[in-house]
Amino acid sequence: MALENDTQAPDFELPNQFGEHIRLSDFRNKRPVALVFYPLAFSSTCTTELCDLRDNLALFNDKSIELIGISVDSKATQRAFAEKEGYEFNLLADFWPHGSVAKEYGVFLEEKGYANRASFLIDSHGIIRASFVTAPGEARSIADYRAALTELTPVAV
Repeated sequence: MALENDTQAPDFELPNQFGEHIRLSDFRNKRPVALVFYPLAFSSTCTTELCDLRDNLALFNDKSIELIGISVDSKATQRAFAEKEGYEFNLLADFWPHGSVAKEYGVFLEEKGYANRASFLIDSHGIIRASFVTAPGEARSIADYRAALTELTPVAV
């Protein structure tokens, strides 16, 4: 079962597509994080979803939200995926121990060996403020992200 909203997001450290180690707590008291778990690089639905995020990166950048993708693929696969598709955000390799971060967030599918499609919007204090998980094979929409982002930033009055 996926972690619930209004709970502390588990800290982790994983390599990105360049081999740089990214720690969730590095963003604490600096900026919110949109953590996007996806099953596998280069798969059709995952590619479509991440390309939608790439094409709507301003949704996150305009609100100073760090967008981070994460899958069980290796950092080399993540780099090839990012280069091929032009992703200008971190893709983290939850490669070894296999799916350990996805397991901490309750979204690892043991029978498949990868994470479900799940997104967690984490505030600058490390608290999960919004999340959504789709059924296997079902893509997340940009509308889902727009709605979830309102939980991280106050609406201007």
